Amino acid sequence: TTQLAEIIEKTIGSHGRIHPATKTFQAIRIATNAELSSLEKVLPQVADNLNKDGRLAVISFHSLEDRVVKLKFKELVARDGEGRLVDKKPLVPTREELRDNPRARSAKLRVIEKNKTEL
Repeated sequence: TTQLAEIIEKTIGSHGRIHPATKTFQAIRIATNAELSSLEKVLPQVADNLNKDGRLAVISFHSLEDRVVKLKFKELVARDGEGRLVDKKPLVPTREELRDNPRARSAKLRVIEKNKTEL
């Protein structure tokens, strides 16, 4: 991994605080673990199993993941109007939280609530 990170850095160059290989390793992990397709598959299953007034909260850590959550939540809310988004916009870390934990910079929390016995 160190050799690959060095090759990526030499090829792309260093820009900003985040190492240039970070996105490459992230992409490899996402593809290897089938993270996005797994998320698309599991969100409706979890939502269907919520009790009335139950809430499903998902924290995403990158934009691809957040997009899947956002679209699935909108789809679930639109489906027979049996659910509602708790907040229209995702909750993000405060400046104080980021000062204490800079790695939380990309975290977004989205919450959906079940209004009826089925969602």
